[in-house]
Amino acid sequence: MSTIRVVIADDQPMVRQGIAMLLSSEPDIEVIGEAQDGAEAIRLVESLRPDLVIMDVRMPGMDGIEATSRLIRERPEDPDQLAKVLVLTTFDEDAALYGTLRAGASGYMLKHAAPSELANAVRRVADGDAWIDPAVAPKVLNTLRELASDNPEGRPSLEMLTPRELDVLRELADGATNTELSRRMVLSEATVKTHISRMLMKTGCHDRAQLVALAYRSGLVQP
Repeated sequence: MSTIRVVIADDQPMVRQGIAMLLSSEPDIEVIGEAQDGAEAIRLVESLRPDLVIMDVRMPGMDGIEATSRLIRERPEDPDQLAKVLVLTTFDEDAALYGTLRAGASGYMLKHAAPSELANAVRRVADGDAWIDPAVAPKVLNTLRELASDNPEGRPSLEMLTPRELDVLRELADGATNTELSRRMVLSEATVKTHISRMLMKTGCHDRAQLVALAYRSGLVQP
């Protein structure tokens, strides 16, 4: 069993310590660093290279949304070094949800969730999947529908995708499997899976088929 290496970013020491104690009790999760703000989280990620960052939204200085946006920026020199962020917050207001989606986090979870749900979310996100807390899933979907309602062709959803995600989507529309995508784009299959899960989360699509349909409907690719 491989160990998931985690950094926790939260401005409240007791919250950080509580999350660290909870996750450290899991046999496959190791907390390797704690940050009190977004800037420190970025420094820890650059030095420790964790598998996942648990990020609070509301922090002094650089907040979690800005830190997530900076961490998610793709590195052309090392495209497989793709940070995974699970946002953990007490807030479920629309602004935080929208900011999290745009920043490119792989998951969004409320702090009052059950401990077992947090550990499960960490495993899912670390494995390249997306995770949305069931308590806020309807609001996330409504937010995505509102983004798409201004343009039924789907452009608002595509505008949230990064250039590399758009490249992955073009390859998906061409019928490429994860293995073929990995070979064509010179990426690991784990990185390909993470790109796809983020596209699903940002666009509100349920599966790869809906992503491909969106690519054609928006004009990103031609029949």
